[in-house]
Amino acid sequence: MSDLELTTGPTTAQTRAKVQASIKRRYRAEMRFRAYGLFATMLGVLFVFLLFFSVFSKGWSIFGQHYVKLDVFYDAAVLDPSGTRNPDTLRSADYQALVRASLRAGFPTVEGRRELRELTGLVSSGASMQLQRAVMQNPTLIGTRDDQWVLASSQVDWLLKGRTTRNASEDERRLSDAQVTWLDALQADQCIERRFNKQFFTAGDSRDPELAGVGGALAGSLLTLLVTLLLSFPIGAAAAIYLEEFAPPETRVTDLIEVNINNLAAVPSIVFGLLGLSIFIGFFGMPRSATLVGGLVLTLLTLPTIIIASRAAIKAVPPSIREAALGMGASKIQCVVHHVLPLAMPGMLTGAIIGMARALGETAPLLMIGMVAFIVDVPQGIMDPATVLPVQVFLWADSPERGFIERTSGAIIVLLLFLVIMNASAVILRNRFEKRW
Repeated sequence: MSDLELTTGPTTAQTRAKVQASIKRRYRAEMRFRAYGLFATMLGVLFVFLLFFSVFSKGWSIFGQHYVKLDVFYDAAVLDPSGTRNPDTLRSADYQALVRASLRAGFPTVEGRRELRELTGLVSSGASMQLQRAVMQNPTLIGTRDDQWVLASSQVDWLLKGRTTRNASEDERRLSDAQVTWLDALQADQCIERRFNKQFFTAGDSRDPELAGVGGALAGSLLTLLVTLLLSFPIGAAAAIYLEEFAPPETRVTDLIEVNINNLAAVPSIVFGLLGLSIFIGFFGMPRSATLVGGLVLTLLTLPTIIIASRAAIKAVPPSIREAALGMGASKIQCVVHHVLPLAMPGMLTGAIIGMARALGETAPLLMIGMVAFIVDVPQGIMDPATVLPVQVFLWADSPERGFIERTSGAIIVLLLFLVIMNASAVILRNRFEKRW
């Protein structure tokens, strides 16, 4: 073996060993990086699963509500002593006395104001309103006896759903031992029944948990999003078309507009609420808590997002489409309307989806314009006072009543379903636009 071979041989082997060791280190680093990414992904999925599990485990029971059957005697001496059937007299009658009399007839041993108050506490305070509606719709009930299924109180419903154990102390279950005994007697007589809680979807807010629903907030969200969509999408699309197709490139005015749009997309949402409060309510004198004002504020909030996404969709259209259209003699407007927009519309709808999804979950700007008010009636128009689902969740989450716990989670479930339906509808519309082209 020559001196050159003796010199280069070990050096080549050492270099090869170093290269192999470096490759192994890179492989190990890649494996660690993948493991870290997989761990982060699984951790995120776990947190999302825990979030959904917490919400659904607390809120699924809201879709069922317990009712108590009352044998009601519509005493004419209480409802209409004069016998005139005057609607004003029937409306102002003491229907709570009928509820007490019906319950007391089932438990004749009840004596004293305290026991009678506890007995009446088994049913909702809205039972008297239910009897009033029945009499107003059918005055012939006066002087007759009829069975009425009325809502149970939130404490009774909470106990029957297993949220509170019967063996707990009176302070923990919020029901006295006597009330639990009466409740067992009603169950034995088959006077308690669990039904689908349709009132949760049709009623407005209430101080009593068993009477509160998301109907008003759901209608307010729909009206607010409708105003937002009708204003933000046309304006945002028109602004994006102008900036991409017609605005002079690289001028001070165009650059100033682009910078402001990008900056507005990062402005905190509460700033838009302050802007709406000072301009729409303070300057123009629009009514507080109206869905029109909420829609205008959310329009300002979503416009930057829609403009940026729409511009990206228009910019993604191949230049050859424009060149071919212009080469065939089409004008600039014809080129944009007939050729560019059909290709860019799916991306523009995606931007609208993102903007509407953000608007659906916003709370801070709506709080500034008064949509945090206690709204009992379901809004019928864009000028009526209303609230929205996120604000309703905020209000119920701050309530000390136990019955509002499941209503808070139930409202979150409705909000998530609302978001899924809205996104699914937008995706279907987007796919139809793609198929037409």
